[in-house]
Amino acid sequence: MTGPRVAVLIPCRDEAAAIGAVVAGFRAALPEATIYVYDNNSTDGTRAMAAAAGATVRSEPQQGKGNVVRRMFADIEADAYILVDGDDTYDPADAPEMVRRLVDERLDMVTGIRVTDAAAAYRPGHRLGNRVLTGAVALLFGDRVTDMLSGYRCFSRRFVKSFPGLAAGFETETEFTVHALELRLPVGEFPTAYRERPAGSVSKLRTYRDGWRILRLIAALVQRERPRLFFGAAAAVLLLIAAALFEPVISTYLRTGLVPRLPTFLASVALLVLSFLSLTCGLVLDTVTRGRIEAKRIAYLALPAFEAPSP
Repeated sequence: MTGPRVAVLIPCRDEAAAIGAVVAGFRAALPEATIYVYDNNSTDGTRAMAAAAGATVRSEPQQGKGNVVRRMFADIEADAYILVDGDDTYDPADAPEMVRRLVDERLDMVTGIRVTDAAAAYRPGHRLGNRVLTGAVALLFGDRVTDMLSGYRCFSRRFVKSFPGLAAGFETETEFTVHALELRLPVGEFPTAYRERPAGSVSKLRTYRDGWRILRLIAALVQRERPRLFFGAAAAVLLLIAAALFEPVISTYLRTGLVPRLPTFLASVALLVLSFLSLTCGLVLDTVTRGRIEAKRIAYLALPAFEAPSP
């Protein structure tokens, strides 16, 4: 063997119109790679079309892209992994260069940055949503990724086997990004052509539903991975409300020596106590989170990196 073992992972559901071309494209671009199609409860002949095109076809009954990705990462052994959607919107010809960059630059993730002039391929609403969500993650976790929701990526074995995927649906791309940024893994990006789906292929993405799920995941990741920021912000809000309630009470007391607004006074004290409790939770959980990150880093380092043969 002169190069890395490459596995092409294609999660899909009801992509009979596109999957044959996807498999054929990657067989031509990466003739030495093994191509796996994981069918997620298709009803339109996707499995037969993928098998006829030469892919190894397997099934994952739990619905959702995140569930399929988790199963693929657990099942398949390789040195480099190409993960791509089965809708024929990404260019297989870019896969060899993504693998080359992964190996030569010793990266753990290379993200295919979508480049297109076709409005139907990358709708303005999706483009805007991607910018907003990518910007939110960049602000909170680090600005090293420009297309967080791309479905075209190349991973190292170290990344795949140390990735604790928990998402069920399209939020899994957000998990990839946050995992890489949180552990400060070496990552890269590669511009790739993005095209419209072929006739008969229908997107499974639901703009508002999946956008809301991604926002919820980002909030949950902030709470879990940045507890000092999350609970510190909550403590600051509670403190401001407590101060706003206490101000008229103390003003009246200084003028008259009386506390006629006893319920308001008690509410302000309760909010003040909650503020300090929130801050304490943030400080304690920050220590716990640091320990979790160290454990994930150790699990990552326990896996050997691929060593390219010397020329």
